[in-house]
Amino acid sequence: MFLQTLHVKLMDMENDSSVTEFILMGLTDQSELQLPLFVLFLVNYTATVIGNLSLMSLIFLNSHLHTPMYLFILNLSFIDFCYSFVFTPKMLMSFVSKNNTISFTGCMAQLFFFCHFVNSECYVLTAMAYDRYVAICRPLLYTVVMSPRTCSLLMFSSHLLGLSTAIVHTGCIIRLRFCDSKVINHYMCDTFPLLELSRGSSHANELVSSVAVAVVVVVSSLIIVSSYALILVNVIHLSSSKGWSKAVSTCSSHIITVALFYGFGLFAHIKPSSAESVVQRKFFSVVYTFVLPLLNPIIYSLRNKDVKLALKRTLKRITV
Repeated sequence: MFLQTLHVKLMDMENDSSVTEFILMGLTDQSELQLPLFVLFLVNYTATVIGNLSLMSLIFLNSHLHTPMYLFILNLSFIDFCYSFVFTPKMLMSFVSKNNTISFTGCMAQLFFFCHFVNSECYVLTAMAYDRYVAICRPLLYTVVMSPRTCSLLMFSSHLLGLSTAIVHTGCIIRLRFCDSKVINHYMCDTFPLLELSRGSSHANELVSSVAVAVVVVVSSLIIVSSYALILVNVIHLSSSKGWSKAVSTCSSHIITVALFYGFGLFAHIKPSSAESVVQRKFFSVVYTFVLPLLNPIIYSLRNKDVKLALKRTLKRITV
């Protein structure tokens, strides 16, 4: 439904903008690096898809993983799984094709899905922080507070808010006038490279995009920081080392994921001031869009006894 509306809006813009396609400059223009990069990103793509699909399958097939925490991890893997299809196929084609172009409609669709999945993941990570707070600070009320209905509502809200933010971002970009400017100094259609490309006044659209990003980041950060501040206060009052160890093991994976997600996301969206800054933004964007979706299933399964047990049971069913 949204893509049909998007297509209609794009058709209405034909008189305002002469650009029907964009040229993506990609990661590098050095021809000798194209094949190695193609192989590297193909391996990354395969591992990301297999890793997230495997984690989702394990959670779905093993009843002892049907808990709120693993429901959130399932959603996180689903987002990363879908997220990997937004850029990687186009990126792989750019390494073997001479003309790295993308249609105006394709660019806007890529931007929309990128914003949707990134913001949805942001809200899912926020919901996970609240889940960890309830598990550690209110353990006796955990099953009541984090009921299946509450978890479902949190997940639905995460995707709905992600969708709303994506519509705002894409709507801002659609209204821009690009005239004859069509070379994007990036490997993907992202908000700020497109704003920089606009020939007309983009201050209002840039302000709306910045406010939307600020709301997402500030609200989610406040909830995450508040949750862990309360967890820290609760843990400090624990006299046993066992309690400390349990709290650390419960939260460590989520803390690592949040730190990587927000850290690299922030650096990837800082407005570059020089050519060197543009290269740095591309590097951080690569980590943000390609490496993190691969790392998430590893982070949540490497030291997780429940996931390891589920893997053993699943393999046993298959081999028997």
